[in-house]
Order: sequence, then structure tokens, then C-alpha cells
Amino acid sequence: MSDRLDQTLQDAIEVGLLPAQARRPDGDGRPGSVVLLTALGAWLAAVPLLGAVALLLGDVLYRGLGPYLIGALVLAGAVVTLRSRGVPLFVEQLAVPGLLVGIGSLGFGVFRDLPTDLGAGVLSLVALGLAGLLPRVWLRVLLGAAAVGLAVVALVQGASPRHGPWTATAWLALHLALGVWVLGLWVQQTVPGLGRGRLAATIEATGAGWFLGVVAGLALSSGMTFLVGAQLDPLAGALVHALVPGAAAAPWVRAGSVALVLVATLWGALTWSGLRRPWVLGVGLAVAGLACFLPNLGGVWLGMVLTATTWRWRLAASAGLAGAWIIGAFYYQLQWPLATKALILVGAGALLGALAWWGGRASSVGAPSAVPTQRRALSPWAIALALVATLGVVNLGIWRNEGLIALGQTLYVELAPLDPRSLMQGDYMRLNFRVPAEVQRALGPPGTSSRLAVARRDGRGVATLLRPAGAHEALAQGELLVELTPKAGRWMLASDAWYFQEGDAQRWEPARYGEFRVLPNGRALLVGLADADLRPLGR
Repeated sequence: MSDRLDQTLQDAIEVGLLPAQARRPDGDGRPGSVVLLTALGAWLAAVPLLGAVALLLGDVLYRGLGPYLIGALVLAGAVVTLRSRGVPLFVEQLAVPGLLVGIGSLGFGVFRDLPTDLGAGVLSLVALGLAGLLPRVWLRVLLGAAAVGLAVVALVQGASPRHGPWTATAWLALHLALGVWVLGLWVQQTVPGLGRGRLAATIEATGAGWFLGVVAGLALSSGMTFLVGAQLDPLAGALVHALVPGAAAAPWVRAGSVALVLVATLWGALTWSGLRRPWVLGVGLAVAGLACFLPNLGGVWLGMVLTATTWRWRLAASAGLAGAWIIGAFYYQLQWPLATKALILVGAGALLGALAWWGGRASSVGAPSAVPTQRRALSPWAIALALVATLGVVNLGIWRNEGLIALGQTLYVELAPLDPRSLMQGDYMRLNFRVPAEVQRALGPPGTSSRLAVARRDGRGVATLLRPAGAHEALAQGELLVELTPKAGRWMLASDAWYFQEGDAQRWEPARYGEFRVLPNGRALLVGLADADLRPLGR
């Protein structure tokens, strides 16, 4: 690593990017393991310390100017500590939770006294100011990400009541934030003096956090991506399912997404000679076609092109991951039939594969590639590793469910009335399983984590939910545990939908029970539907 850094430094001096007297920075001499352990100890020590301070100050924290004064004092102390040289490592790490406490105190006062949009805007400016004052790169990145998150909240809260649906407003807010990053990148590269020195380092690190926040927002606002929610534990799965895919986007939003892809593709061809090839333009057109269905893909594509053409490879990789998430979320867009979505994705994949094959042939018959031989040799292994990882994720889920079907007890749960069915995603029935009112009250309002309930199974295998399960509760004869998950504001068993082939609805209309396989730990899987006499349907 040191040899590469020295060589890079020498190359920069030779081309005039750095002065001749430039030298590599000196390390602080502290091993990473020591820093990590000291930080952990400081954070653990900070918790009771901050609690004691909160008890001493009492109502000062909540009344009048107290939150502002305390927040400003704590932030000032944390900034001075982090900017000082020679401070003991333990004291330095104590300043990090101090930053969180100071920002939290200011946030309490700001959101108490100001509207949400204005308060979020003020805190966004505070985060940017702290990023300019603090010398640590990782803190600048985190503060940049926090600043863009607060800025987007301010824009959405301020505009959504007056400017159309939330989805369009969020799209506009995220793309305005992306525009701010693009503007900062342009200023950094064109204004004399901003491309060097401490100011450039501050803009670069804060801008990186800002960009990461934007692409994360674009990905998450697209909804849950394919196969992720099903492979997570109940708590994480519930959080992922809380990401609601947006409804059909407005025409101007789709047009904007397509335009961003086309602009990014043309910009890449103008700034990077290696992208001035027909097959690359074909890739851009294929992505533009996908962007017509995926409104957030255009902004991510623009960010990936700009970061790649400015040699910010880590940011480009993050944009690529966000793009993969957005494309995977297309599977859950309910306004499209399942067969139509499958055809679109298969067609796009085949087109991109053909263009990649074309590009590979063009490179092999053209000039020698500038990519090092070692990297070219690693490419097939990287592709193979990605394929193995993908197959591993898919087959892990299949293996877990197959094991549950083979080992789980058969259990029937009565269906409760709900909307009959929807034709928006292939064909499927929306299900609601009968949970007695007293059990619902005992469970309380659905949160983000699953709960275990005790059920009794009769001689036919039909279950009746009795009560929430207590910790280490001993079950009586005929009782078993069943896991309930929160979905759409209600407690559900395993799934709230049953999918079937289009045009096959009549076969499933007599459904009165859901057929489950349940393990001793309560994990359940819906495997079929049955009629009033428990006869399986569709077999």
C-alpha cells in the first residue's frame, strides 16, 4: 500500500497536481484494534455519564432555551476535542457520542419550536457546518449523509401538501439533492483553488456522504427488492416490508428518469473515450427503457456515470448496488401483471447480455486493452462468485422452506373476511386469518417485530389461537406455538396473499382455510388452501 501511495504521489507531482515539496501524511501510530477497543470503552462509559448529566440538569433540558444552550455547549466541546492534537485517545472517542447528544438536544428544541420542514432544514445546515469543522473523514461522510437526509425531509414536508402525491414529491426532492451534489462536483473541478487543500478534502468527504445518502434514498424509496425480505429474520423482514413501492409514477417523472439516463450516457461518451462505442450507447438505450418503468433508475445511472468518469470507484460501486436494488424492486410493482414484468426483465437482460457479448468481441479484435492482465484474469472469477452467491441465496430459501414442509406439523387456520382478490400482480387472493379479538387486544398494536402465540389444534387439525405466548411457557396437551408477523397494520400468520395462475380464480373461490406447516419454534409456512371440509384446493 505504501509503495502505491508513494508512486501516486510522485505521479501527481510530475503532472503538476501537487507541489514538489508535497509529502505523504504521517500516520498517527495507533493500531486500528487499539482505536476500536478504546472507542468501545469510551462509548460504554459515556452512557452512564450522559445519564447522570441529564438527571442533574433536569427540566433545563426541556424548557425555554435549554436544549439550544446545552446542545451548543456539548457540540462546541466535542468539536474542540476532535480538532485538538495530543488529546488522549479515550477522551477523543468520548467526543463522538457528545456529537450525537449535542445534535439530539438541538433537534429536540428545533422540532419543538419550528415546523418539521424548517426544523429539518436547520439541522441539515448544522450537520454541514460540523462537517466543515471536524477533521475526521469518516465523520464528514456520516454528517454529509445525515445532512442530505434532513434536507430531503425538509423538502418533502414543505412541498407534499401542495405539490401532488408523496411519491412524486419524494422523487423531486431526491433528484434536487442529487443536483446539489452535481453542482458541488462541478464547482470543485472548475473553480480555481477548490481542487486542492483542506477545503477540497472537506468538500470531497462531505460530498461522498451526501451522494451515498441520495442513492440510498433512491433505492429504498423504490420499495423492497427481489428475494431480500424473504431471506431475512422476522424483525429485519418486517422493516424491509415497511418499504412500500410507489404507485404508478406520473408521466413527467418517467420522462425525467429516461432523460437522466440519456444525458448521463451522452456525457460519459463525451468525457471518456472508451465509452464512445456503439454497444455502450446501446446499453444506455436499454437502461433508458428500464428507466421508463423505474423512475429512480435515472438518477442512480447519472450518479454512477459521473462517479465512474471522475474515478470515484467506491461511489460508483454504491450507485451500481442501488441500481441493482431498484431493478429488483420492479418485481413488486403491483400495477403490472407478473407475466408482463417477467417479459420486460427477461428482454432487458437478454438485450444487455447481447450488447456485452458485442462489446467483448469488439474489444478482442481492437486495440490491446488497457486493463491489467491480472484484472482481466480475475473477471471470470468475480462473475462466477456473483453467480454462486446468487444461487446460494435462492437455494438457501428453498432449502429452509423444503425442510419446514417436510418436518412441520400440518395446521389449518380459518380464513376471515377481507377483500376478495386483486388482479394487479398476476392473480392472487388477499388473505386474513381469524385471530380472536381478545388475542388481538392481548397482542397489542402491531410493531416491527414478530410475536409468538399459543394455539390449540382440534382432532381435524384446525387451530384456534388462544393467547400470546409467555417467556418459557409450558404448553398443554394439544397446544403449539405459532409465529405472528405484523403486516399492513394487523397480525398475520406467515403470509397475507396466495398467488395462482392468471385466469384460474374460480378454483380458489371455495377457500375457507389456510393450510400451514409449523415447526416447534412457531415458524410457519403457508402451503395451500382448503375448502370448508378441509379438502385441498388446486391439487
